Amino acid sequence: MSRNYKFHNPEGLYFVSFAVVEWLDVFTRNTYKDILLDSLSFCQKTKGMEIVAWCIMTNHVHLIFRCVGVEEPQQVLGDFKRYTSNKIVKAIKENPKESRKEFLLEQFKKAAEKVSNVKHHQFWRHDNKPIELWSNKVIKEKIDYIHKNPVAAGLVYNAEDYVYSSAKDYAGEKGLLKDMVLFEYYE
Repeated sequence: MSRNYKFHNPEGLYFVSFAVVEWLDVFTRNTYKDILLDSLSFCQKTKGMEIVAWCIMTNHVHLIFRCVGVEEPQQVLGDFKRYTSNKIVKAIKENPKESRKEFLLEQFKKAAEKVSNVKHHQFWRHDNKPIELWSNKVIKEKIDYIHKNPVAAGLVYNAEDYVYSSAKDYAGEKGLLKDMVLFEYYE
């Protein structure tokens, strides 16, 4: 995570987006999205991460979350990004059906060569900016933005039809990520 952006309130609710280097479309394969889901679930269970909304797009992720009691949000997000980076790169290397393997690994290697704190492969870009959400209106706007992202990208017609987001939870159905903390809108 970039050293330029900070989580100033350790108990705050934050909107973050982070992308794959060069905006590469890695998450066109469910197996890689599932790695993210498993890691988010782990963070919920062991690191005090309360997830209010989420969406995994083809080359980036949106989250609204807070950390309760266990660890600081920048530490949790940093751990999440380090772990998923290593796990996804390994999955790409070991996936016999990955037709883009050499291309993706070369791009990750080139990205690592441009920064001093990464040795072999850089998966995530370092320019995410946490935005603390402080009003119901802004929280609702960000949740709507996250859920409408797959619609705007032409992946689905209705937000709740996109499996890899929390839109289904907000539509009264059960989504893929358990233990969601749904935000109740107050006007």
